[in-house]
Amino acid sequence: MKFRPRFLLLISPAILIAGCGLFGDDDDVLPPKELIKFEATLPIKKAWSAKLGKGSEFLRLSLSPAGDGKRIYAASYDGVVSAFNPDNGKRVWRTELDLPLSAGPGVGEDYVVIAGSDGPLICLSASDGREIWRINMDGESLARPLIHDSSVVVQTIDGKLQVFSVFDGTEKWSIEQDTPRLTLRGTSSPVIAGSTVVAGFDNGRLVGTSLTTGVTAWEAMLSPPSGRSDLERLADVDGTLAVVGQDIYAAGYQGRLASVASESGQILWARDISTHVGVGVDFANVYSLDGEGELIALLRRNGDEVWRQDALLRREPTTPVAFDNAVAIGDFEGYVHLFSNVDGRPVARIRVGKGLLSGAPVVIGNKLYVQSESGSLEVYAVRRPERETPDIAAEET
Repeated sequence: MKFRPRFLLLISPAILIAGCGLFGDDDDVLPPKELIKFEATLPIKKAWSAKLGKGSEFLRLSLSPAGDGKRIYAASYDGVVSAFNPDNGKRVWRTELDLPLSAGPGVGEDYVVIAGSDGPLICLSASDGREIWRINMDGESLARPLIHDSSVVVQTIDGKLQVFSVFDGTEKWSIEQDTPRLTLRGTSSPVIAGSTVVAGFDNGRLVGTSLTTGVTAWEAMLSPPSGRSDLERLADVDGTLAVVGQDIYAAGYQGRLASVASESGQILWARDISTHVGVGVDFANVYSLDGEGELIALLRRNGDEVWRQDALLRREPTTPVAFDNAVAIGDFEGYVHLFSNVDGRPVARIRVGKGLLSGAPVVIGNKLYVQSESGSLEVYAVRRPERETPDIAAEET
C-alpha cells in the first residue's frame, strides 16, 4: 500500500536548498490507520457513474462536480468538460478544451467557468457547452470559480482575488494579499455572504470584500503566523469555507477554527484546531479534521465539542461533507466513509476506484457525487425501503 501526502508545500528555491531533511526520516512516519469492520446502517447505493476523461495523480487539483438545479457539470484534468442529466447520468454535452484543467467548474447565470493549469479562464454556455470567452489570469488557480450576479470570482495561488464579467471576461477589480515564502499547495474557494466576497489567504487572513466595488470591508486574522522558521509560520487558510446565514465558518493550518460575522469580520467564537481541509456544516454542527485526521464535530452556535472520531487517522481524509443524516469523507485509497452526525459512529463505507479523490465529495440535491483522480464520476443516493401504507378500507370491513 503506497501512502503519499495529499497536501504539498510550495517552497522558494532558497528554502528548498537549505531544507533537505526538513520533515525528518520517512521511517519515523506512522502508517495510516487500518480500516475497521462494522455493520452498515445507512443504505447508500450507486445511482449512476460516468467516465470524464484522463485522470491526474497526486497533483492536488480542485476539479469537482457542480450543479445548477437542471444539470450536473464536471471536468477532467485533460480538458474535457461534460454536462449530465442528474436523474440518470445521461451525458447532455461534451466539450474538449485541449488544455490541462486545474479548478472548477463553477456554474451559474447559465454559464460554466473552468480554470486551466497555466492560467487560462474559460467560460462555456451551460446549455450546449460552446466556448463563449477565454482569458489569461497570469496565475494558476486551485479554487473553484464562483459565479454570482453577473460576476466571476477567481482566486489564484499567488494571493490574488480577481472578479471578471461573466458576459465577456473583462476584469472588474482585483485585490492582492502578501504570500509567504513557504505555503501549502492549495487555495480556499471564495464564498458569497450577502453582497460580500469572502476569501482565505496563505498569510492566515480571512478577507471580506464588496462584490460590486472591490473595496475591502474587513480582515480577520484567522491563523496568526508564529515561530521562528518558515515551516513553523505556515498559516494558510486553504480549506473549504462555509456560510450559513450571516455567519462564516473557516479554519486555518496551525491556527484556529472560527465562526466569523460576515458584516464585520468579528470572530464570534474560535477553537484551537489546525487543519488544511477547512470545514463542513449542517443544521447543527461544524465538522473539521485535525492534523492527524481525527474528525471533530462542534456546535455551530458556540463551538462546543460534540464528538470525535479517530477512524481516519493519517488516511489523508478530505473535507467533511454533510449528507443525509451523516458526514461523508474520502481518503487516499478511494474510500468514502460515512459517520453518524449524532455521535460519529460509522454507518456506511463505499469505494470509488483505488486512488485519491479529486477533492471532497459533493452533495447536490439528495445525491452524493464523488470524482476520483482517475477521471471517473460516481453518484450515490440513500435508498430506504418504502413503508407500506395500511389499507384502511380493508381493515374497516
